[in-house]
Amino acid sequence: MPIDEIRVTYRLETSGDIEALAAKIAADQSTGTFTELPGETAEVQARCAARVVAISDLPDATVPSIPDPGGAGPYHRAEAVIAYPLEAVGTDLAALMTITVGGVYAVRGLSGIRVMDIDLPEAWSCHPGPQFGISGSRRLTGVDRGPIIASIIKPSLGLLPDETAEVVRQLCEAGVDFIKDDEKLMSPGYSSLEHRVDAIMPVIKDHEQKTGKRVMYAFGISSADPDVMMKNHDLVAEAGGNAAVININSIGYGGMSFLRKRSQLCLHAHRNGWDILTRHPGLGMEFRAYQKIWRLLGVDQFQINGVRAKYWEPDDSFVRSFHDLATPIFSDADRPLPVVCSGQWGGQAVETYRRTGRTLDLMYLGGGGIHGHPMGAAAGVRAIRQAWKAAEMDVELADYAKEHPELSAALLKWG
Repeated sequence: MPIDEIRVTYRLETSGDIEALAAKIAADQSTGTFTELPGETAEVQARCAARVVAISDLPDATVPSIPDPGGAGPYHRAEAVIAYPLEAVGTDLAALMTITVGGVYAVRGLSGIRVMDIDLPEAWSCHPGPQFGISGSRRLTGVDRGPIIASIIKPSLGLLPDETAEVVRQLCEAGVDFIKDDEKLMSPGYSSLEHRVDAIMPVIKDHEQKTGKRVMYAFGISSADPDVMMKNHDLVAEAGGNAAVININSIGYGGMSFLRKRSQLCLHAHRNGWDILTRHPGLGMEFRAYQKIWRLLGVDQFQINGVRAKYWEPDDSFVRSFHDLATPIFSDADRPLPVVCSGQWGGQAVETYRRTGRTLDLMYLGGGGIHGHPMGAAAGVRAIRQAWKAAEMDVELADYAKEHPELSAALLKWG
């Protein structure tokens, strides 16, 4: 790709002419408007005009993605690649999103538009990227090889700080590597962050003293006020904590940038709110484009659902997301740790392993799949570890479960 331009791939849909629509987007989002302008000289266009560089036709649709009053099909579809001069956009995220994304949804004449990918030139490597990423997450959890086995506080809301600390103690004793606050748990009146840190960190330290293992705990520190979020960060860091849950869509690009530049903590990203951007296949934004921005901003660990998740996302979408995170933007150092989550209990381990390229570089997060195991939380952790051992050995779960009662009990309950 040329070093002096940014290329964005759009999936377009219109009852009109696809090529004309792509050209209109390129013009409207750079130097042009609805009429010719005396100031839009050849020199200005050469410096700042966007241009269509490729169009790949897709099958027509009979129903528009966006209601089209008075329109009539067929609705023509294509993927169009538009190049924006780096000089016109620079390396600022607000400029990128305003120019290449924000205005395109307002263009007249389209019945569907989706941002599929954003290819960035080397100049964009100026952004910090992950501080810890895969290798740092392994170092902080002490897991040199294999999946990092994780859990989450359940019930999600309602536990008092001391009750939360008791759940943490049980999970530490059960043998997890990582525990996190639910994304909905930040600093509610019944369990302020300060009181939760005061209750949980002694449990983490006591377990380390007894066993030599430091379980990583991620506290929910998100706030729309960057100063409050930084105060929350400092509260965790000063107590000896090493990780935080960040609701990335809620704090925004500016909040994430502010935090990353000052952070000492491993930043575990929850993408709640992403679904409204992507759930309609003809609208919004593909995860491939979305995740690049947050990686550049400094996400260390990234939740992406999983196989047979409890939410809407199809397995194929999860697999694409996993491979997107595994693909460097500029170098291996900008790859965050993929967090496989959402209704995971071990029964999905073999398929996850096979469909994600037989890699063990991931975090496997079980909530109900650990807490709800019929033999208790410790058995839930053992069942997940057994499932991953079966995956690595290329053995089917039912066969491996014959000599592993914890996995057998999990299969009986959920399989």
